Amino acid sequence: MLVIPIYIEAGVCGFESPAAQYKELGLSLDQLLIKHPDATFIGIASGESMQGLGIFDGDLLLVDRAEEAKNGDVIVANLNGLFVCKQLDKSNAMLLSASPRYPAVQLTSIDEFQLEGVVTSSIRLHRGHHELLKCMP
Repeated sequence: MLVIPIYIEAGVCGFESPAAQYKELGLSLDQLLIKHPDATFIGIASGESMQGLGIFDGDLLLVDRAEEAKNGDVIVANLNGLFVCKQLDKSNAMLLSASPRYPAVQLTSIDEFQLEGVVTSSIRLHRGHHELLKCMP
């Protein structure tokens, strides 16, 4: 844990914020995390199958529809009417989980498969995530 020492002299009514030494970066999270704003949507991860890649139940997923899906990318897809978040194995036409508890899915010609986008970032909410989830349709 980082401790920022704050020394207060007697008779001083206030003191400068410990964060005052840091300058504003001039960069918003949108600019940092979203490359294609018009093609990006936010999804909410559900389940435990992607925990090996650091995606946990309730995490926010930034999904970019404009990115070309490459082998090994984490993607969101509509598979037989269900939205899934999996790692793409293009060369073997498979969707991989990041947990040994969940088997890989072999895509076949009878599957209805629609790639929705590439997961470019995931965000874990540590406080207030239940309120956010209630606001989502």
